[in-house]
Amino acid sequence: MNLVLDIGNTFAKVALIQDKEIFFSKSYKELTLKNLDAILSCYSPQKAIASIVGKIRPELINLIRSRITTIILDQNTPIPLKNQYNTPETLGYDRIAVAVAANSLYPNRNVLIIDAGTAITYELVTSDAVYLGGAISPGISLRFNALNSHTAKLPLLEKVENYPLIGQNTSECILSGVLNGVIGEIDAYIDNVKNIYPIETVLTGGDSNFLVDKLKNSIFVNQNLMTIGLNKILEFNLG
Repeated sequence: MNLVLDIGNTFAKVALIQDKEIFFSKSYKELTLKNLDAILSCYSPQKAIASIVGKIRPELINLIRSRITTIILDQNTPIPLKNQYNTPETLGYDRIAVAVAANSLYPNRNVLIIDAGTAITYELVTSDAVYLGGAISPGISLRFNALNSHTAKLPLLEKVENYPLIGQNTSECILSGVLNGVIGEIDAYIDNVKNIYPIETVLTGGDSNFLVDKLKNSIFVNQNLMTIGLNKILEFNLG
């Protein structure tokens, strides 16, 4: 049994995997020693991997390491992809993990992975398992926050299901600009990549369910892509 720990910018996700099947998965706004100790005591995983993008208390990692063999994902961790990123030391661990997952789920195909979370990241993996790179842009919440924090009078809004193309008040104009802008960006990026490579496209991240039906491009959604990728890296290293 494997323990997968994904410490993101907003949530910490803990998952347990047995025979490649995810049978426990929970996200925490703040992961505590009590939460983690209860999981370790109840399930007794044999090995673990942690991807740390956000902040985590050192004692949480120390607890895992004291109990089981643990990999802390970094730029030196071997992965089952050829990495052609020019600066691998700056490549986010979350980005490479979703790329590994997509390659394992769609072998022998070019795959574009879009992770719509705090940031929107784009990753391209070729059919022969080469990671080429991608793009990073602000996520939906970041765009709303930027308009509010960098202007004197614009209100702070959140995404809604119904929003106009042509806003008739300030709030509607912000909703139109942010949400139509994100959707247009994603569709345009997919179209531009398709002009170079025939691709499968996979969407993941906190805003993926909100976005999927609004995109004109055909796209797969997999909310567990990060977990699958981290587990694949763990198995690649520890078997």
